[in-house]
Amino acid sequence: MKITIQKSIIENILVHVQPFLEKKDASQITSHLLLDVSNSKLNIKATDYEIGLFVSTDKVNIIQDGTVTANGKKFLDIVRILKDGDITLEVKNDTLYISQSHSNFKLPTFSYSEFPSFPAYEGKPRILINSHSLIDSLKKITPSIDNNNPKFELNGALIDIREEGINFASTDTRRLAVVNIENQNSNQLSIIIPRKAIIEIQKLFFDDIELYYDETNLIIHSEQYTFFTKLINGKFPEYSRIIPKEISKTLTLPKATMIESIKQITTISSDVKITFLQNSITFESLSDDNIEAKTEINQETGFSTPFVIAINSRHLLDFLNSINSSEFNIGLNESNLPFVLSEGNFKTVVMPIVI
Repeated sequence: MKITIQKSIIENILVHVQPFLEKKDASQITSHLLLDVSNSKLNIKATDYEIGLFVSTDKVNIIQDGTVTANGKKFLDIVRILKDGDITLEVKNDTLYISQSHSNFKLPTFSYSEFPSFPAYEGKPRILINSHSLIDSLKKITPSIDNNNPKFELNGALIDIREEGINFASTDTRRLAVVNIENQNSNQLSIIIPRKAIIEIQKLFFDDIELYYDETNLIIHSEQYTFFTKLINGKFPEYSRIIPKEISKTLTLPKATMIESIKQITTISSDVKITFLQNSITFESLSDDNIEAKTEINQETGFSTPFVIAINSRHLLDFLNSINSSEFNIGLNESNLPFVLSEGNFKTVVMPIVI
């Protein structure tokens, strides 16, 4: 194999594939990239077995076809320190040589025949959804995904496909986030996607995409990338039961003012007591020590007697930072019962703090 390629092109690809590499053990073939030069293209694969990325480019000068592996992190480190311009990649005696002008580097390789295979998407069932709707929905529910829950299904997000629409749902047991998209679907299924995969999907896909699935994988294909992730095997909680069926009081509140008020309190405490008065809303810190923070905004609420809820500020701020409109709704029942934050097709159900 021998090619020349612009530094900016190969560097951009190497940056995108880094999250898909095995970082802790350089002896594993999954710490390596697979580089294949054939059919007038450079194809690069990276996988840690759980997620994988395939990138293809024809912006390359091919001198000789071939296939090789190389440590992905070291490869990027080398490319980064080189100057703008062409870089030559050449395989000789099972070693990858990287050169530019008077600079020369070499990296050992593994047997490329041992590199893990990627699942094929041809012939698999397809999920019809545009990239904007997918990414926007995933962004809204990502903050509510748990990080290290012993119930593995909570460390991911649910895509629940029904005849009349698609629901995206996630929960960390203290809050539930749900986005609904109206969409006609012939197939009905529920799949759970790991948190890491969801974060990478948001970085990669902006153009037209195709989604495919089988019992163990979700595959996303675009003009530039093919991505796969193993699905989480488990049963996601019955999220529809968690959403309150009835709401006693619904208020429409200004997003910017609420964010400003809550951030003032979080300089002291992440837990906030919110009191709804008839013509105002007060925000107070909930702290064990004697430090206090308090602020107030003018707002018609319709409450004739004070109504108090206590919340983790992050739950409210995550919701507010995910919405685009200047206003949102809050649905309240009793102080110790879950309340609902909503804007358009996005809802977050939050468990209050008992005080």
